[in-house]
Amino acid sequence: MKYRMYIDEVGNADLESSDNPNHRFLSLIGVIIELDYVKKVVNPELEALKKKFFDSHPDDPVIFHRKELMGGSPPFEILKDPAIREKFDYEILELFKSWDYKVVSVCIDKKKHKDTYTTWRFHPYHYCLMILLERYIFFLDQINAKGDVLAESRGGKEDKKLKESFARLYRNGNDHLTSERFSARLTSCQLKIKPKANNISGLQLADLLAHPSRNEILIEQKLLEIELPPFGSKIVDILQNKYYQNRGKMYGKKFL
Repeated sequence: MKYRMYIDEVGNADLESSDNPNHRFLSLIGVIIELDYVKKVVNPELEALKKKFFDSHPDDPVIFHRKELMGGSPPFEILKDPAIREKFDYEILELFKSWDYKVVSVCIDKKKHKDTYTTWRFHPYHYCLMILLERYIFFLDQINAKGDVLAESRGGKEDKKLKESFARLYRNGNDHLTSERFSARLTSCQLKIKPKANNISGLQLADLLAHPSRNEILIEQKLLEIELPPFGSKIVDILQNKYYQNRGKMYGKKFL
């Protein structure tokens, strides 16, 4: 079986904005799914949900974005009806619960990172990516499988840097894993990058899970003094059974 890890982010990697409380943290989420399962289960069920509520058409598919969904922005205006919102929330949460996938979520405090490493700093996005990939390798080792990685596009220059970082890790390894460990489990030295507008189910799932997971980590670290909203709280409850664990040890959440 071949797996894929779909990556999405919350926040930005700009260290100069880290003193702003609204831009202090960057998080990356990796959602790991077996590719045949995506084809046979996740994609058809997600598309059926879109068609049921939003009349999505294959020639003009509805793309799930958390921000627009939560706000009822076009094409999700129908969710402003409380009864329909309740039914939609229930059905999508049931999908989140029933689907077979694993999650690794990494969050970095950019301000602490900037203040601690004054001479040399690991690029925050690439640092988080390295942690995601390490744990993805652990997962693939555990089940003796192979896989690749697909990230959401962030723009020309950023995508180029990210691909270079991925390839460098594949070729050279790092302090914890040799290059042979990476090449034994990853099917390609190239990071796949595509926009969410391509209607990729795994990227949309990652988008919908990323924000609640990030907030859960920050609340645990006592760096976010809010209560999760009911919908987000239900996602966090579901994630407890989706975070990747190995022999009882939690590998699905990491705060840097």
